Amino acid sequence: MSDRRRLERFLRSKLQEAGEQYEEVRGSTTEQLEEAREAYRVAKNARSLPSDEAGRAKIVCRRYAEQRAAMLDDQYRPACFEADHPDCEGCVEDVREGRIETW
Repeated sequence: MSDRRRLERFLRSKLQEAGEQYEEVRGSTTEQLEEAREAYRVAKNARSLPSDEAGRAKIVCRRYAEQRAAMLDDQYRPACFEADHPDCEGCVEDVREGRIETW
């Protein structure tokens, strides 16, 4: 086999590897950007809730159907949140989506 063909094959394989690596990084970057946008949207929705003078969000509890002022944790869950309770899970989802009932 000639040196020219060997060189062409070598260059072709290296360019293909570089292209595959580029696609991998590009896909990863796109996913990270999408995650960052989602985190920003959720934070914006949670921070736009009306609050009292102590900084507690004024929400209407889905579980007990009452007005509450509750602090939100770093995952935007009210302090009264109970894991695995359907009303509490729905409340957190509503806070994140910006559709929670407030007062």
